[in-house]
Amino acid sequence: MAELYDRLAPRLPEMARKVVSRCAVEVPFYRDLPAETLAGPVTESVTAALGVLLRLLRDKDTMHADELTRLVELSGRRALDHVPLEAALAAYLLGAKVWWQTITELSGPDELPAAGTFLLDGLAIAMPGVVLAHVQVQEDLRSQDHRLRNELLAALLHGRPHQVIAQAAQIEVAARHSVLVFHLATRRPDRLVQSALDAFAGTHVLTDHTEGLALLPARVDIGALITHLRQALSTTVLAAAATAATAELPAAAAEAREVMALLTRLGRREGLYWFDDVLVEYQLARPGAGLERLAAKLEPLVQHPHLMDTLRAFVRTGYNRRQTALELFVHRNTVEYRLHRIAVLTGLDLTEPAHTRILQAALTAADLLQPRSSEGPPSR
Repeated sequence: MAELYDRLAPRLPEMARKVVSRCAVEVPFYRDLPAETLAGPVTESVTAALGVLLRLLRDKDTMHADELTRLVELSGRRALDHVPLEAALAAYLLGAKVWWQTITELSGPDELPAAGTFLLDGLAIAMPGVVLAHVQVQEDLRSQDHRLRNELLAALLHGRPHQVIAQAAQIEVAARHSVLVFHLATRRPDRLVQSALDAFAGTHVLTDHTEGLALLPARVDIGALITHLRQALSTTVLAAAATAATAELPAAAAEAREVMALLTRLGRREGLYWFDDVLVEYQLARPGAGLERLAAKLEPLVQHPHLMDTLRAFVRTGYNRRQTALELFVHRNTVEYRLHRIAVLTGLDLTEPAHTRILQAALTAADLLQPRSSEGPPSR
């Protein structure tokens, strides 16, 4: 092996250049790197790995602890530079190919088996350590990124200075945002929810998965996003949203949370709501004697669930008798009879606009007073 080492050692710089050149052509990540990075850190790592293989040939030895430590340290550096693990492994495999091609050009047939053994033994020792180091650094980076993003979200939602954190997290803060508070009817893994949000927004979305809150650039169509989440996650979505300038995000977050709390009290299970969508319900929910007096308008119907169901459907369909009949799977004449019975029992005629508004408000009041603690909110 000493003779093969003597023939191979002068070719080390050439082999390193060939490996780096092939990486720049064949591996997408390296293809996008600037020339100075390829000529600097990337070439340094490749040369170090090839140098270890050369030393194994010369000494007919196994890899030393300091050599493995050096390769692991270099791999950690590349991970800190955000080199994907798959790109790093591709570079090692290309290095092995170039090494073996050069060996076959310079060695005789009797030298190839031993040279191949040293190559495979070297890779068997180096690769587990390199992969472990790379993965550990990537996990540390993800943990740090996650912490910075959480800190940035908290700073924005509480009106604290955020510029330094945003710079550290490498996130550009938009001038306006939409605060989205959401509940999923079926629980989904946080990573799937995050992926769905990121894919639609085209950027990483700051998200508090514990609360079910996302902060999105105001350019994002929230209505279309809810449709996307419903389809991507195969579940219904109940959401409350508010849009504001960055400096006003604390108030926007409070508004979205209050709307969601109101929706939960009302028993809503899906849909997107802004504050203007629940103005009447919001005002009815304020403390006062009026809420109970409104709900009392429906007391005569408590013993007649079919009449309550008809009234709800009538209000939900925009006072459309035909649509109410279709929704309840009954004849229109049945709807007419039930509406007449409601008028007789409550003293409120549904042909009178003023009386209709009172009954609709009474339904909202009844929903607000209905205890829902046993149900709990939908899953986030």
